[in-house]
Amino acid sequence: MKINRVEVTPKACEVIEMLKKEHGELVFNQSGGCCDGTAPMCYAKDDFYVPSRNVKLGEICGCEFFMDKDQFEYFRHSQITIDVKEEKAAFGNSFSLEIDLGYQFITKSRIFTDEEYKNLEPI
Repeated sequence: MKINRVEVTPKACEVIEMLKKEHGELVFNQSGGCCDGTAPMCYAKDDFYVPSRNVKLGEICGCEFFMDKDQFEYFRHSQITIDVKEEKAAFGNSFSLEIDLGYQFITKSRIFTDEEYKNLEPI
């Protein structure tokens, strides 16, 4: 069984589906620290140019998920799970689409087990 590098919680998937209905195709990029810290950022696919140095970790809810290659070196041995929290106070305070709905995507990570590491989806 292949192991994914990026997963998503059911609640985050609900928010993603709401955003897809409003904005169409989406893309995610794990921010490297500028402006929004290290938050996963969600954009309409046509509104975000994916830098050539970024690594595609996989897909969540049918949306591509990218990360800067230097940041990927840090997360290489970790599975990332995208979750969401209510964040009413941050309205309009982010470039990520979910913020206007009163949510903020967050990243949780854990180190792969040895067995999982052997079965990772290739990059």
